[in-house]
Amino acid sequence: MSVTVVVVHWNQPERLRETLARLVEQGVEVRAVVVDNDSRPEAQPVLRRVVAEAPVPAVLVRMEHNTGFGPAANAGLRHWLDTGEGEWAAVVPHDALAEPGALRALVEAMRARPRAGLVCADVGDGETPVVDPYFGGMTKPAEVAEGWEPAHYPHGTLMLVRRSCLDEVGLFDERYFAYCEEADLGLRARDAGWEVGLLRGVRVVNPTMRSGSPVTDYLMLRNTLLLVREHSGRYHAGIRFVIAAMQLTRGVVQPSSRPWLFSAEGRVWGMLDFLRGHYGPPPEHLLREARPQS
Repeated sequence: MSVTVVVVHWNQPERLRETLARLVEQGVEVRAVVVDNDSRPEAQPVLRRVVAEAPVPAVLVRMEHNTGFGPAANAGLRHWLDTGEGEWAAVVPHDALAEPGALRALVEAMRARPRAGLVCADVGDGETPVVDPYFGGMTKPAEVAEGWEPAHYPHGTLMLVRRSCLDEVGLFDERYFAYCEEADLGLRARDAGWEVGLLRGVRVVNPTMRSGSPVTDYLMLRNTLLLVREHSGRYHAGIRFVIAAMQLTRGVVQPSSRPWLFSAEGRVWGMLDFLRGHYGPPPEHLLREARPQS
């Protein structure tokens, strides 16, 4: 039993080292494909060393610019698909710490369900990913305490994919750049008759998850509008757009009403770019704020 693990990396080689170290505890044979999203020059020597010293066989795939999570994951998945090695691949960010045996548990759960195409590990929040026809990707309270639970999509902290599922439905839609791409993939898989689930009790943690920024709010809103339009239609997207405009106005006028993730600038640009069909990377002036400072 073998699994290819695609690790999307950006500017955090020491976090990557810890993630790769966890792969020897997974109870399966692991090969890693580390996809670097054009990390800054000072991170490159450490990155090369971390990959060379990885406790599992690992290769490094370099992107020429920061392509976002989905496109970088696609580069790693294409590498796996082209080599023809194994039936299973996992996708994780560079700071995802899987508990021992997590990958084996995910594989065994999918092998027991011939039409299971995508499954994710449990982040411990007691929630299950679902997609609302107006609000896009959301969560609802868990309905099982342990084992397989149907979900509309797998979250991206640790997701396992079946080769034949990707062969049929394709990879991540690269218009999303980051956020909502896993929801789109999950819905496409379900539409094609594949099962999608979350394996409750099989834990993964993401200890360095950051709070929001203008670029995060931009991507979340723009991509939610795209997701709703693609899977629910223009009417639902129109209603969602009106709701977004109302929430934006209220957040500006009444700061106490703002959610933890709120950027008026990010939301305005997200709505504008959705209307004019601008997808992929965020505007440069917003993306600049997400770059690590030297």
